[in-house]
Amino acid sequence: MSGPGPLGTFLQARRTRLRPEDVGLRDFGPRRRVAGLRREELAQLAGVSVSYYARLEQGLSRGASAEVLDAIARALLLDDHEHEHLVRLAGAARRAPRVRRPRPEKLADETRDLLRAVDGAPALVLGRRTDVLAWNAPGHALLAGHLDFHGPDDPAGRPNTSRMLFLDPHCRELYADWQRKARAVVGNLRVAVGRHPEDPLLAGLIGELSMRSPEFVALWADHRVAPCDAAAYELHHPVVGPVTVTQQTLSIARSPDQVLVVCMTAAGSASEEALTLLRQVSEPRNDTRTQHPHPRKATR
Repeated sequence: MSGPGPLGTFLQARRTRLRPEDVGLRDFGPRRRVAGLRREELAQLAGVSVSYYARLEQGLSRGASAEVLDAIARALLLDDHEHEHLVRLAGAARRAPRVRRPRPEKLADETRDLLRAVDGAPALVLGRRTDVLAWNAPGHALLAGHLDFHGPDDPAGRPNTSRMLFLDPHCRELYADWQRKARAVVGNLRVAVGRHPEDPLLAGLIGELSMRSPEFVALWADHRVAPCDAAAYELHHPVVGPVTVTQQTLSIARSPDQVLVVCMTAAGSASEEALTLLRQVSEPRNDTRTQHPHPRKATR
């Protein structure tokens, strides 16, 4: 094993973010030559030996117990999501890596039915790497009307919401507070990497964004971990103007790596009127490009 690995990198990043006063230690001011806490300080707070903690950060030890991980999480002041991420990284470090190219993600018939059932609201289905597996007409018109509606049908060329946010000028201009949305997307990608550390396509997406977006590099280096669940965003839509939506991310029971994202507006609001107008102006185009479900297998 070369380098600290994901577990060691995460520990280093979170240790350097803590100041001595955050954890009740004295700060010696200008004489302090390291950013954040020293290894020995963190080890003392966690109740483990300095040499043992150093081996964890260096990627030389893979056998941290649940009790040790809990103690380190408390010392690092991790929240629940970050604690879970730490446990996943430690678990992945114990397993021998299995690098194999995953199969293209597929949409179950039940998921297509679910997407059709919420056709009145903008919605899309995302895969584990934030690829768009499907979207309804309102979701496409609201979030990516400049892209091909049938793009998600091609597994090799599916739109990817993380790539769109950082590399597509149209999507960058859509969010009034782009930085806030970008932080949420990066935090969610951290969760995905913790769950699927051997996924080469996910690693390739991270590598591409790191090469092409300085903003992504800065946010990725922060090692914040936060799943996307529900958040309100102000959009500057090129057709209907300002729209405020709450993006709700819902789990799909039979496809745990996929999520349904639905954009909601407040009842009777100007944003609701704007979405109604958007549906009206986009309907003529969508009549000729509606996504049809794949044929179902016959049952006996």
